[in-house]
Amino acid sequence: WPEAWYMTEGDCENQKALNKQEPNQPVTAEILRKIGINYWNLPSEGFTYPVKSVPWDPKEAPDPKLMALRDDRGYSYADIITIHPDHLPGYDEKVKSFFEEHIHDAEEIRYIISGSGFFDVRDADDKWVRVHVKKGDLMTLPEGIYHRFTCDESDFIHAMRLFKGQPIWTPFNRPQEEHPSRQKFVATYVLDALKRKISELQGIVDDLSHGKKLKN
Repeated sequence: WPEAWYMTEGDCENQKALNKQEPNQPVTAEILRKIGINYWNLPSEGFTYPVKSVPWDPKEAPDPKLMALRDDRGYSYADIITIHPDHLPGYDEKVKSFFEEHIHDAEEIRYIISGSGFFDVRDADDKWVRVHVKKGDLMTLPEGIYHRFTCDESDFIHAMRLFKGQPIWTPFNRPQEEHPSRQKFVATYVLDALKRKISELQGIVDDLSHGKKLKN
């Protein structure tokens, strides 16, 4: 899994910096899975992809592992983009716009062909988790999760976007608590996390009560 950590609190003055807490607070793959994130590592060495192709026929995928994943998860659309000052007109403004906190009404799928960047996602407690995606990482974000994206200080990422059916990239900027996709995410992941915490607290209370009974 990619390296991930809890971000520093407050405003993010430099979105492309690591923004790690002191000391660093790492985030495990288990925590990411519990908020609906999926991950695969698909090394891209030995395969050639265009700098940009919108759309790009996913049937042309030269990597058999990528083809198998595409078929297994029903990804019928793909395109390829390069986020870099030389390849993206209005680069600075576009990167700023990607950093607006938002949700989508569908799963978001990104395969990093080369380069690197940051996906920031809100965990079940609404804390920012920064995930450093790099070459060979394929990650999916669940429908309705609050997130944002930025390049890192390398200012370069070459990525494939995949989608089920016709692509809809519409971002819904926060707040979106009444949006059906947000409510779906909360019901699936946030409430589930709350139930686990309540169960853990009940266990502590039961242990304390049992200890008092033993003393009496």
